[in-house]
Amino acid sequence: MNYDLIQGAIQLVSEFEEARCEQPAYSLDVEGFKQWIADDLQAKTLPDPDWPGMDDGRSAESAISTLLVHMNRYAKSYSKSAIHDSSFSTQEDFIYLINLKAFGAMSKMDLIKKNIHEKPVGMQIINRLISNGWIIQRNSLRDKRSKEISITEDGLQVLANQMDNIRKATQIVSGNLTNIEKMELIRLLQKLESFHHPIYTQNMSSAELLSNAYGQINKSISEA
Repeated sequence: MNYDLIQGAIQLVSEFEEARCEQPAYSLDVEGFKQWIADDLQAKTLPDPDWPGMDDGRSAESAISTLLVHMNRYAKSYSKSAIHDSSFSTQEDFIYLINLKAFGAMSKMDLIKKNIHEKPVGMQIINRLISNGWIIQRNSLRDKRSKEISITEDGLQVLANQMDNIRKATQIVSGNLTNIEKMELIRLLQKLESFHHPIYTQNMSSAELLSNAYGQINKSISEA
C-alpha cells in the first residue's frame, strides 16, 4: 500500500476544508473536492489577470460588475443589428417568442418571470406581440380560471425568418472563447444565476434589496 499517496490525499482534503472557509460555494463532497482541485491547478497555471484601476485599489468585484455590464451592452448591440431589417421592434420581442416556442404555452407572469422583467415592461412586450398576431391568449387547459399565451403560426414564421441572424448574433457574443472556456464560463454564470435568482424572485423593494442581498453573501460564508 502506498502510504505516501494516502498521506498526500489526506493533506489535500485538509487544504480543501480550509479553502471552503473562504470559498463556501464548493460542495462538501467528492464533486466539490474535484472542482476545487481543478480550479486550484488552473489558478497555479494561469497568472492573475490585470484590470483597469487595479494598481489604484480597484477591487475584482468592481471589475467583474463593469465587464458584465459591458457584455450586456455588446450583446444588445448585436441583437439590434440582427433585427434591424425585420418586423421586430426590440430584441425582447424575439426572446419572448423563442421562450414560447421552446417551453410551450404559459401564463403571462410565467413568461415575464422567465425573462427577468418587471410586470409593466413584460406586459408591454406581450401586448405588442398580441397586437402583431404573433401570440394568442386563451383559457388554460389546466385551469379554466386562468389564461395562457402561446405562439401563433405567424409568430413561428416571423421568428423563422430572422433565426439565421439571431443565431449569428448569439454566436458572436461568445467571441473567440475556446469550447473549454465556454463550458467554464457557463459553469461560473450558472453559479451566479443560482445565487441571484432566488433573491430576485422575492420581489423586494429597492429600499431593502441591497442590504438583504449583501446579507445572503455573509450568510453563505458563515454557514461554510
